[in-house]
Amino acid sequence: MPMERQGCVVGVDLGGTNVRAQALDAGGAPAGDRYEHLSHAQDGFERTIEAVAGAVRQAVASAKTPVLAVGMAVPGFIDSEAGVVRWAPNFGEEHAGVFHYWRDVPLAAPLSDRLGLPVVMGNDANCAALGEYRYGSGRGSANCLVLLTLGTGIGGGVVMAPRAVHGQATGPLLLLGGNHGGAELGHVVVQRGGLDCNAGSYGALEGYCQRDAIVARAQHKLRRGRPSAVLEIVEDIAGVTPQALGLAADRGDELAIEVWREVGEVLGVGIGNFINVFAPDVLAIGGQISKAGRWLLDPAIAEARNVAIPALFADCTIGLAEQTDDAGLLGAAALAWGAV
Repeated sequence: MPMERQGCVVGVDLGGTNVRAQALDAGGAPAGDRYEHLSHAQDGFERTIEAVAGAVRQAVASAKTPVLAVGMAVPGFIDSEAGVVRWAPNFGEEHAGVFHYWRDVPLAAPLSDRLGLPVVMGNDANCAALGEYRYGSGRGSANCLVLLTLGTGIGGGVVMAPRAVHGQATGPLLLLGGNHGGAELGHVVVQRGGLDCNAGSYGALEGYCQRDAIVARAQHKLRRGRPSAVLEIVEDIAGVTPQALGLAADRGDELAIEVWREVGEVLGVGIGNFINVFAPDVLAIGGQISKAGRWLLDPAIAEARNVAIPALFADCTIGLAEQTDDAGLLGAAALAWGAV
């Protein structure tokens, strides 16, 4: 990253509900105020792009130094080179009662035209991995970092230093795959014929470890009449959340701890497989679900130990991501620095 460059970039984290933008310097420190607005993700392309442009304009106006470029983290299948969103199921608009999501939508060029600045973009989970590598647990020096983001779904990203690949390379290297749609770690199957997920497959990691699956697991146990402190935290079974399960576990609640253990063990199977494939020295767990902390992490590490090749497991540090809330924004800024 060009630390010597004068100026800053704007990082943008575009989500299905909100869009956030902030000017950042080359070290990832704020170079201006942060702005957040509704993204209007399901109100059509023009509403969404104007929401993004508005947030960026505010970030540019508050920047302490000249803005050189804009980097944007976008959920979905993103063709970074073309600046095109190939597929984004949470963005689009409804026509005649049918929701039409984004497919092959140019986004970088129209936004660049509105702003008068270069715009680069990438998948949000990949950007989060890059942000965690540069500004979080990767310390900008890890041989290989694998990031899993646990939330509404499960995202993944892999970043490697040049010494982690054979041949000539400069880096860090963000794994995109042949068509730039790779590193979908949440869709690795851990139980053939198991629970379904939104992608339509059965037994994928996401089917067990994403938010709704965790909530459903707890609700099933509660419907069986199990006593639990969870029902002291929420009004009824319908109000169960991962946050409530985390609070209950902190109180020593048996049901909540059991839920996190079961989820963590499945997560650990995935982690063990990723260690075997990528041989990372850092494997970080991020996303809002990671705030369950040790209740999720301890059983995941124990199970990963049973799956991973011992020598590879021994060289891998498994822990919570340091940039749980801002990794996407920081990674988007890192993309922008790579473009100037």
